[in-house]
Amino acid sequence: MRKLIFGLFIAILPALGLAAGAAVPLDEMTPDHTDKASLQRGAALFTNYCMGCHSMEYARYKRVSDDLEIPAALYEENLIFTGAKIGELMKNSMDKSMAAGWFGAPPPDLTLETRLRGESWVYSYLRGFYKDDSRPLGVNNVVFDLVGMPHVMVGLQGLCAVKPNVGVKASVEPLSGNINNGDVCPEYAIEGSMSGAEFDQAMWDLTNFMSYMGDPVKVERERLGIFVLIFVAIFFVFAYLLNREYWKDVH
Repeated sequence: MRKLIFGLFIAILPALGLAAGAAVPLDEMTPDHTDKASLQRGAALFTNYCMGCHSMEYARYKRVSDDLEIPAALYEENLIFTGAKIGELMKNSMDKSMAAGWFGAPPPDLTLETRLRGESWVYSYLRGFYKDDSRPLGVNNVVFDLVGMPHVMVGLQGLCAVKPNVGVKASVEPLSGNINNGDVCPEYAIEGSMSGAEFDQAMWDLTNFMSYMGDPVKVERERLGIFVLIFVAIFFVFAYLLNREYWKDVH
């Protein structure tokens, strides 16, 4: 019995470690892999803003093109800038040793980033940059303190002058009707081309795409799972009747 309890404790240790690691509040993000328009917008954002430094080398362009219903010729023309062919892995041309010198560490591959950290973490992180002159790149992040990554979305979001309200729910003052914490960034040091709501939607699309990349068969797996459960339920009926037939003479 003690061995069983010890084994169960060892089994749940990783989950306890992940729970303990979530020290900062996050904004909830639930992905939707059936929203092809969102995934297509996310793919465009990732290609244009992330893939210069980060790769997704466990996936192929062709698989993304097929799943997102983007014609291969159109994908190759607009979303592949490295000269790679549509059937190749999604790598980039950045030299890792040079990147380590620029940023302190080479940018990680992001194929499984949402599987590692969770969609809510990624969504909050992308919206959590703010101005910090004490940092080498002039920015910090409320989700990942002392981050070594530049704010590549500054042209879209702008640059928040103070810490963003990540993980803080909006509230309405009962007397004045004013909305508190309605936008993630209450004050901007640099204005971006998008409004707060537009940028939130863009980062939702990007996170949704990254979530799909981490589990591209999720929709198909869940669809097949329904049929498997139906089969198991039907099989159980026949197995029960057969078992009763075998044992009726024993009793």
